[in-house]
Amino acid sequence: MNSSLKKILKIAIPILIGAGLVFYSFSSTSPEDREKILESIQNADLTWVFLSIFIGILSHVSRAIRWNFLLAPLGHKSKLINNVLIILISYFANTLVLRSGEFLRATALNTYESVPFEKGFGTIVTERIIDVIMLLLVITAALLFQTDVILGILQENGIGLVGSLLLLLVGILGLYIAIRLIKKSTSKFAIKIKTFLNGLLDGVLSIFKMKNKAAFIFHTFFIWACYIGMFWVIKFTVPETTELPLGAFLVAFVAGAFAMAATNGGLGLFPIVVTAALSVYGVSKTSGDAYGWIMWTAQTLMVVVFGTISFIVLPLLNRNR
Repeated sequence: MNSSLKKILKIAIPILIGAGLVFYSFSSTSPEDREKILESIQNADLTWVFLSIFIGILSHVSRAIRWNFLLAPLGHKSKLINNVLIILISYFANTLVLRSGEFLRATALNTYESVPFEKGFGTIVTERIIDVIMLLLVITAALLFQTDVILGILQENGIGLVGSLLLLLVGILGLYIAIRLIKKSTSKFAIKIKTFLNGLLDGVLSIFKMKNKAAFIFHTFFIWACYIGMFWVIKFTVPETTELPLGAFLVAFVAGAFAMAATNGGLGLFPIVVTAALSVYGVSKTSGDAYGWIMWTAQTLMVVVFGTISFIVLPLLNRNR
């Protein structure tokens, strides 16, 4: 397979999968349900939608500020406005071509701030590692806050408390055995995993080596608080989700986060998994779909609109580069 065909497939396959999931979501609902979903979306209070978008923008600005804390030990400091615009462009790129934004971000930083590509890309990798850690913390929080709900789901499927503990024990044992095997293995796959885990550790330790580690940690938690916040406020756009507790949205947030990572900006998959997560709390499919589509549409529009504006404005602000 030649390189051109590989590039085309990398772009086309995720988009086709997303389009297929949109069709699946559409075809799995009756005409009456689709009418109800559309009505819920049309009646959504735009105040909460715009608030969600505003919170999303705050997270990007905070990420832009935090980026300079990673660049400082490398002897570089980028203009804050350039950081914000580059980050918005990278998120826009990711909605078109999965994972292209990281490379575009490092390239733009090199073009407009003269930061070597490999150094800029290294800081982005560190960011992604920190994001993985934060997502794991959110998953842990969701498990702790929603233990009763999760146990209830397990019991409905014939698994009691003892069975849950046995599953946990088997999982821990399986993880221990897998780590031991990976450590001893010399296969390419095992080496990739070891490299990733070593990078994970290096990324965490690098925080404690920087001068502004307290500010870096603050912005890290602020960014993720914004992510959860912009997810949470959308609940007020759909009557059936208004009274749901924060824990319910942590579960839905985790599901949505995996959907965003798996497809181009969560295309098609995001509303499906969010609906499934909310259904655990008794939310009907029509309300769950409405919530999922409102959330996905709001954030996608934010990324597309502000990403496009940033793509135009960035070179204009840096005419001398």
